[in-house]
Amino acid sequence: MNLTFRLLLLTLRVRLTPRRRLSLWDESRTPFRVTLTDLDPLRHVNNGKYLSLLDLGRLDLMLRSGFWATIAEHGWYPVVAAQTITYKRSLTLGQRFELRSRVLGVDERAVYMEQTFTRRGAVVARAVVQARFLRRTGGPVTPDELLAAADPAPRDLTLPDWVSAWADAVRISGSEGDRVRP
Repeated sequence: MNLTFRLLLLTLRVRLTPRRRLSLWDESRTPFRVTLTDLDPLRHVNNGKYLSLLDLGRLDLMLRSGFWATIAEHGWYPVVAAQTITYKRSLTLGQRFELRSRVLGVDERAVYMEQTFTRRGAVVARAVVQARFLRRTGGPVTPDELLAAADPAPRDLTLPDWVSAWADAVRISGSEGDRVRP
Protein backbone atom coordinates (compact mmCIF):
# COMPACT_ATOMS: atom_id res chain seq x y z
CA MET A 1 0.00 0.00 0.00
CA ASN A 2 2.81 2.40 0.87
CA LEU A 3 4.39 1.93 -2.57
CA THR A 4 1.02 2.54 -4.24
CA PHE A 5 0.62 5.78 -2.29
CA ARG A 6 4.15 6.86 -3.23
CA LEU A 7 3.45 6.01 -6.89
CA LEU A 8 0.33 8.19 -6.79
CA LEU A 9 2.26 11.06 -5.16
CA LEU A 10 5.08 10.75 -7.70
CA THR A 11 2.66 10.81 -10.63
CA LEU A 12 0.83 13.84 -9.23
CA ARG A 13 4.07 15.68 -8.50
CA VAL A 14 5.31 15.10 -12.04
CA ARG A 15 2.03 16.32 -13.54
CA LEU A 16 1.39 19.28 -11.24
CA THR A 17 4.82 20.64 -10.38
CA PRO A 18 6.23 23.06 -12.94
CA ARG A 19 9.71 21.54 -13.01
CA ARG A 20 12.17 21.75 -15.82
CA ARG A 21 11.58 18.86 -18.17
CA LEU A 22 14.44 16.42 -18.10
CA SER A 23 16.17 14.70 -20.94
CA LEU A 24 16.38 10.93 -20.62
CA TRP A 25 20.14 11.49 -20.33
CA ASP A 26 19.88 13.82 -17.32
CA GLU A 27 19.99 12.75 -13.69
CA SER A 28 16.62 12.73 -11.96
CA ARG A 29 16.40 13.46 -8.25
CA THR A 30 13.41 11.96 -6.50
CA PRO A 31 12.77 13.04 -2.88
CA PHE A 32 11.45 10.64 -0.24
CA ARG A 33 10.96 10.40 3.52
CA VAL A 34 11.31 7.16 5.51
CA THR A 35 7.92 5.96 6.74
CA LEU A 36 7.00 3.34 9.32
CA THR A 37 6.21 0.77 6.62
CA ASP A 38 9.76 1.09 5.21
CA LEU A 39 11.35 -0.27 8.39
CA ASP A 40 12.49 -3.76 9.28
CA PRO A 41 12.63 -5.14 12.87
CA LEU A 42 15.96 -3.36 13.40
CA ARG A 43 14.19 -0.02 12.71
CA HIS A 44 16.05 0.92 9.57
CA VAL A 45 14.91 0.77 5.94
CA ASN A 46 14.45 -2.82 4.86
CA ASN A 47 16.86 -3.90 2.12
CA GLY A 48 13.97 -5.00 -0.12
CA LYS A 49 12.32 -1.57 0.20
CA TYR A 50 15.36 -0.02 -1.49
CA LEU A 51 14.71 -2.19 -4.55
CA SER A 52 11.07 -1.09 -4.68
CA LEU A 53 12.10 2.56 -4.44
CA LEU A 54 14.50 2.05 -7.35
CA ASP A 55 11.42 1.35 -9.52
CA LEU A 56 9.99 4.74 -8.58
CA GLY A 57 13.26 6.52 -9.36
CA ARG A 58 13.38 5.00 -12.84
CA LEU A 59 9.74 5.86 -13.40
CA ASP A 60 10.38 9.46 -12.30
CA LEU A 61 13.15 9.83 -14.91
CA MET A 62 11.02 8.27 -17.65
CA LEU A 63 7.94 10.37 -16.81
CA ARG A 64 9.78 13.68 -16.49
CA SER A 65 11.70 13.10 -19.73
CA GLY A 66 8.59 12.09 -21.67
CA PHE A 67 10.14 8.70 -22.44
CA TRP A 68 7.34 6.86 -20.63
CA ALA A 69 4.82 8.26 -23.12
CA THR A 70 7.13 7.31 -26.00
CA ILE A 71 7.47 3.69 -24.96
CA ALA A 72 3.73 3.47 -24.25
CA GLU A 73 3.01 4.67 -27.80
CA HIS A 74 5.25 1.92 -29.15
CA GLY A 75 3.68 -0.73 -26.91
CA TRP A 76 6.92 -1.30 -24.99
CA TYR A 77 7.53 -1.74 -21.27
CA PRO A 78 10.66 -1.98 -19.09
CA VAL A 79 11.71 -4.93 -16.95
CA VAL A 80 14.66 -5.36 -14.62
CA ALA A 81 16.95 -8.13 -15.88
CA ALA A 82 19.60 -7.82 -13.13
CA GLN A 83 20.60 -5.46 -10.36
CA THR A 84 23.14 -5.11 -7.63
CA ILE A 85 23.08 -2.78 -4.67
CA THR A 86 25.62 -1.82 -2.04
CA TYR A 87 24.57 -0.31 1.28
CA LYS A 88 26.81 2.17 3.09
CA ARG A 89 24.63 3.82 5.73
CA SER A 90 21.23 3.23 7.32
CA LEU A 91 18.10 5.30 6.90
CA THR A 92 15.73 5.54 9.87
CA LEU A 93 12.19 6.71 10.54
CA GLY A 94 11.38 10.23 9.42
CA GLN A 95 14.63 10.91 7.59
CA ARG A 96 14.47 12.67 4.24
CA PHE A 97 16.56 11.28 1.41
CA GLU A 98 16.92 11.57 -2.32
CA LEU A 99 17.20 8.95 -5.05
CA ARG A 100 19.35 10.01 -8.00
CA SER A 101 18.84 8.04 -11.20
CA ARG A 102 20.80 8.24 -14.43
CA VAL A 103 21.50 6.17 -17.52
CA LEU A 104 25.04 4.79 -17.51
CA GLY A 105 25.00 3.35 -21.01
CA VAL A 106 23.84 0.56 -23.26
CA ASP A 107 25.17 -2.63 -24.74
CA GLU A 108 23.76 -4.95 -27.41
CA ARG A 109 21.13 -6.33 -25.00
CA ALA A 110 20.18 -3.81 -22.34
CA VAL A 111 20.21 -0.35 -20.82
CA TYR A 112 22.13 0.21 -17.59
CA MET A 113 21.34 2.72 -14.88
CA GLU A 114 23.07 3.91 -11.77
CA GLN A 115 20.79 4.82 -8.90
CA THR A 116 22.14 6.40 -5.74
CA PHE A 117 20.36 7.02 -2.45
CA THR A 118 21.72 10.12 -0.72
CA ARG A 119 20.99 11.90 2.54
CA ARG A 120 22.40 15.39 3.08
CA GLY A 121 24.82 14.80 0.21
CA ALA A 122 26.22 11.55 1.64
CA VAL A 123 25.80 8.25 -0.21
CA VAL A 124 23.52 5.82 1.63
CA ALA A 125 23.33 3.08 -1.03
CA ARG A 126 24.14 2.69 -4.70
CA ALA A 127 22.63 0.32 -7.25
CA VAL A 128 23.38 -0.65 -10.82
CA VAL A 129 20.37 -1.88 -12.75
CA GLN A 130 20.27 -3.74 -16.06
CA ALA A 131 16.94 -3.11 -17.78
CA ARG A 132 15.47 -4.55 -20.92
CA PHE A 133 12.41 -3.39 -22.79
CA LEU A 134 9.83 -5.80 -24.10
CA ARG A 135 6.99 -5.50 -26.59
CA ARG A 136 3.45 -6.03 -25.38
CA THR A 137 3.04 -8.16 -28.52
CA GLY A 138 6.03 -10.28 -27.47
CA GLY A 139 9.78 -10.14 -27.90
CA PRO A 140 12.53 -7.75 -26.86
CA VAL A 141 13.12 -4.20 -28.02
CA THR A 142 16.71 -3.68 -29.17
CA PRO A 143 18.80 -0.90 -27.65
CA ASP A 144 19.12 0.57 -31.15
CA GLU A 145 15.32 0.85 -31.37
CA LEU A 146 15.23 2.47 -27.92
CA LEU A 147 17.91 4.98 -28.82
CA ALA A 148 16.09 5.85 -32.04
CA ALA A 149 12.90 6.55 -30.03
CA ALA A 150 14.70 8.61 -27.36
CA ASP A 151 16.22 12.07 -27.38
CA PRO A 152 19.57 12.10 -29.12
CA ALA A 153 22.19 11.10 -26.56
CA PRO A 154 24.50 14.02 -25.76
CA ARG A 155 27.34 11.74 -24.71
CA ASP A 156 28.96 8.42 -25.43
CA LEU A 157 26.81 5.64 -24.01
CA THR A 158 29.56 3.03 -23.99
CA LEU A 159 29.45 1.16 -20.72
CA PRO A 160 32.27 1.49 -18.22
CA ASP A 161 34.40 -1.68 -18.23
CA TRP A 162 33.33 -2.66 -14.71
CA VAL A 163 29.64 -2.57 -15.70
CA SER A 164 30.31 -4.74 -18.76
CA ALA A 165 32.21 -7.22 -16.58
CA TRP A 166 29.34 -7.29 -14.06
CA ALA A 167 26.76 -7.81 -16.84
CA ASP A 168 28.78 -10.73 -18.22
CA ALA A 169 29.17 -12.23 -14.74
CA VAL A 170 25.45 -12.19 -13.92
CA ARG A 171 24.19 -13.37 -17.31
CA ILE A 172 22.29 -16.66 -17.19
CA SER A 173 22.65 -18.65 -20.40
CA GLY A 174 19.65 -20.41 -21.89
CA SER A 175 21.03 -23.89 -21.27
CA GLU A 176 22.17 -23.25 -17.69
CA GLY A 177 19.04 -21.32 -16.75
CA ASP A 178 16.78 -24.35 -17.11
CA ARG A 179 18.70 -26.66 -14.76
CA VAL A 180 18.97 -26.45 -11.01
CA ARG A 181 22.46 -27.15 -9.70
CA PRO A 182 22.76 -29.62 -6.81
